[in-house]
Amino acid sequence: MVTDGKDAPLTVLGIETSCDETAAAVVRRAADGSGAILSNVVRSQLDLHAVYGGVVPEIAARAHVEMLDAAILQALAEAKLGLDAIDAVAATAGPGLIGGLIVGLTTGKAIALGRGVPFIAVNHLEAHALTAGLTDRLAFPYLLLLVSGGHTQLLIVKDVGSYERLGTTLDDALGEAFDKAAKLLGLSYPGGPEVERMAARGKPVVPLPRPMLGRTEPHFSLAGLKTALRHAALARIPLSESDIADLCASFQEAVADIVSDRTKRAFELYEGRAGKGAQRILVIAGGVAANQRLKSALETTARKHIFRVIVPPAELCTDNAAMIAWAGAMRLSRGLIDDLSAPARARWPLDPDAPPALGAGVKA
Repeated sequence: MVTDGKDAPLTVLGIETSCDETAAAVVRRAADGSGAILSNVVRSQLDLHAVYGGVVPEIAARAHVEMLDAAILQALAEAKLGLDAIDAVAATAGPGLIGGLIVGLTTGKAIALGRGVPFIAVNHLEAHALTAGLTDRLAFPYLLLLVSGGHTQLLIVKDVGSYERLGTTLDDALGEAFDKAAKLLGLSYPGGPEVERMAARGKPVVPLPRPMLGRTEPHFSLAGLKTALRHAALARIPLSESDIADLCASFQEAVADIVSDRTKRAFELYEGRAGKGAQRILVIAGGVAANQRLKSALETTARKHIFRVIVPPAELCTDNAAMIAWAGAMRLSRGLIDDLSAPARARWPLDPDAPPALGAGVKA
């Protein structure tokens, strides 16, 4: 149960424009701390970027300008509310593509100023971290595995605004590694679902390395695995569809082993740092949480360490504005609001005081 449930009901408009999804949502946080999604509109830009094999920042920012007003109007209409019913506006301020962030922030600030309501600049990573409170009324603390296109981190979620990073990636994020693997093998964008689809047809028979296994700190390194996949693919040219399927299955299995091992180490650290009697829950968030092989491997590891796994619905793991609105409502309930000078931030770590991982080009 959420422990801070004596405040008034809050209805928040959320805006998300950090990458290539233009999203708006309305979420209500009740006086007892429970949450309800009144609307959750996501307008994809996939067709605009697919031809380039990845997100083009300038195209994404221009598309946000063209799509955002309509997305907000649709979110309000689906919630059957006008702007006069909104208690606050929350918009993603980072991390992300700076052009897109500016579009969402500027729009959110303008609405908040025009309506005379509070504005909350939301950290996209914090929104992922808090989503389980919306879906499962989850209390603090808990362990979070954040796996997305730009981020791979293990953190203890202690409270709103309070996070301890246990591990991070030293190079590629997990979603980025899947996308690069897909591109290397000639699969379409976005790569993660394509790798998973092909892996289901193949067998994990190609020997690939498992970087960082057994290391004391639960950091990740995926660049070497990606390079090994490239060499394995080159050795099999010309690639048949069967070859591609086996390479995908082998890559996915290596990732599952790596993430399971790193999370196992995080379980051990969590027990010592979260406090005596802390609940043993692992939340998996971010777009890569949709990968069923990864989820299965983590559930097996969690059972061995007596942890329960919570994965929010897929539509709340990928980029969306409902999680932004919920994070805004959670912050507002604690009196955490921002002024209209809040900047867009391409990088914005949840735990700025965490020591840097050795050699990390950390994307935060």
